[in-house]
Amino acid sequence: MPTVATNDVETYYERRGDGPPVVFVHGAIVDHSQWAPQFDALADDYTVVAYDVRGHGRTGGSDRGAYSVDLFAEDLAALVDALDLDRPTICGLSLGGCIAMTYAARYPDRCSGLVLADTFGPTPLTLGERVQRRALRLTIPFVRVLGYPRVERAMVWLQRRISGEGVAGDYGRIEAIRETGPLMSTAEFAKVIRALASFDRTRVDLASIAAPTLVLYGEHDAGFVRRQSAALGALIPGAEVAAVPGAGHAANLDEPAFVTERVRGLLARAFPDGERSDATADGGAGGSEPSAADGAGDG
Repeated sequence: MPTVATNDVETYYERRGDGPPVVFVHGAIVDHSQWAPQFDALADDYTVVAYDVRGHGRTGGSDRGAYSVDLFAEDLAALVDALDLDRPTICGLSLGGCIAMTYAARYPDRCSGLVLADTFGPTPLTLGERVQRRALRLTIPFVRVLGYPRVERAMVWLQRRISGEGVAGDYGRIEAIRETGPLMSTAEFAKVIRALASFDRTRVDLASIAAPTLVLYGEHDAGFVRRQSAALGALIPGAEVAAVPGAGHAANLDEPAFVTERVRGLLARAFPDGERSDATADGGAGGSEPSAADGAGDG
């Protein structure tokens, strides 16, 4: 099982291909295989890396009492260093997008491109959104009693009643990811959810992001994600914003071919000459690993 030390945890990752490096960061309570369609499709032309964020999948938890998006971004920076990846493009979805934008703003000279999918910035745009983020913490007591799969199914049902059937997209794909890997403990769930709910405490200077940026959102995603995507497009210099037709919150799973082609377009901007870095030309650290679809963990 390939792992690498990132701060105080051993982070599980999968790596394949050869060429300019691309790192995929998954959403909350899933694992690296959430990006499997794009990981597999791009491995012929790029060095692709997908990993399990602290608290998730085969990386698992840690002794820290609390997590934050800041910590997750520092874990990502440590992963990039440990694998000797030269200015990768970072692709993040939902929580992964929060992590990716924090990394890109903090280390603008260590990022060649940025894809932000179905995500949001640190600042709530409406009172309702602020309340919604704080309410995430209210799920923790219910999860302690019922387990997070039941609680999330109830939340998906409620979202569909409020925002329409399309908001969750093909939710069965998310459930399938969770069924094949390690079960996240309630303690780790609580730390991850609190980190997500407190993202507004993280300082992210979006204007400092220098890399070509693509912001994607599902056509049927929740209203706050659509609003946040427009705001990210306005605040990140030169960012391109695009809706994913027919998709919900996991747009890359709902419409994988569309998302893959848009990511390819961003990568052509990020690596205009298709040049390999010294690290990727030599195969880099860790060698070639199995597909991200081969070892889905639990989120």
